[in-house]
Amino acid sequence: MTETGRPTPAGAGVGALCVLAASLLWGTTGTSATFAPDVGPLAIGAVAMGLGGLLQALIAAPRIATEKPQLRTQRGVVLLGALAVATYPLAFYTSMHLAGVAAGTVVSIGSAPLASAVIERLADGRRLTRRWMSGAALGLTGTALLCAAEAASAGSGDQARSATTTVVGVALGLVAGLTYALYSWAAHRLISRGVTARAAMGTVFGIGGVLLMPVLLATGAPLLVSWTSAGVGLYMALVPMFTGYVLFGWGLAHVPASTATTLSLLEPTVAAILAVLVVGERLPVLGWLGIGMVVACLAVLTVPTRRTGRRSGSLVVERSAAGRGRDGCAGATDTAAATDTDTDTGTESVAAPTPSA
Repeated sequence: MTETGRPTPAGAGVGALCVLAASLLWGTTGTSATFAPDVGPLAIGAVAMGLGGLLQALIAAPRIATEKPQLRTQRGVVLLGALAVATYPLAFYTSMHLAGVAAGTVVSIGSAPLASAVIERLADGRRLTRRWMSGAALGLTGTALLCAAEAASAGSGDQARSATTTVVGVALGLVAGLTYALYSWAAHRLISRGVTARAAMGTVFGIGGVLLMPVLLATGAPLLVSWTSAGVGLYMALVPMFTGYVLFGWGLAHVPASTATTLSLLEPTVAAILAVLVVGERLPVLGWLGIGMVVACLAVLTVPTRRTGRRSGSLVVERSAAGRGRDGCAGATDTAAATDTDTDTGTESVAAPTPSA
């Protein structure tokens, strides 16, 4: 794919399969973490995003060196993005640990597009359209239903947790969504000001990875206690975070970003199903309804409006990651979608992500 993220016209079928495969990998992160019960969520987040970010920077090093002057002029944006990268996996995995895999994943992914729209409104003056308001209503209502369902069932079953713990987990999911939106916005700002996607992603995620190293050193000892724990850590960093983004980048070379974003909605579905089938979580009907509303929210915000006789522009933020929980390779792009600027002049989608995990 090109640095601007413009898809090629051929191979749409292959591209779609690549995106679906990436989303499938991302959806395994929460369930994978449960196979290392002695490893805390901070260590899981630090190893996944930290190692992935450093690998991203390593691959992008030649481009970063070439574009160092441009990056220096945007050091504030770079630092903001890096701080968000370092915060995101800690909030995301702790959210799943406290609220459950299904709730933590859906809240984090579902809140990110809404946070992106607010950030762009405040920072860029981008108009919040009726379409965005509709998506926001669906997403916030779905999140509330999911939170209520999890809290109501928190004290029952083998996976019992207090209502307070669930609410704190959901709150951390919102923090994860906000930080995901922040580093996606930072990446978009760098790219729109002339920095190539590979250099922007490598710099932001590389610095974020460095910031996560103290957390990994302080909390990561359990990763070395057993082969299982070490294997989970390596899997998280290399498979859903790195390989997943390689696949996603290949997919974006063949399908439009809006299509890829919609296809990536497979992730929260995979996460919820695995949480029920593998982890043994029990999600009430109200919770499934909440998940459905969040997915509907994402669809509303990501599917572009078709127009005749007028060209709709789309702006894609390229990102890679090391955690979402889910973060990966240099030059690959992830979209968690955002907003329209004006329904009368066309749709400008800021793609950023999902979360995931």
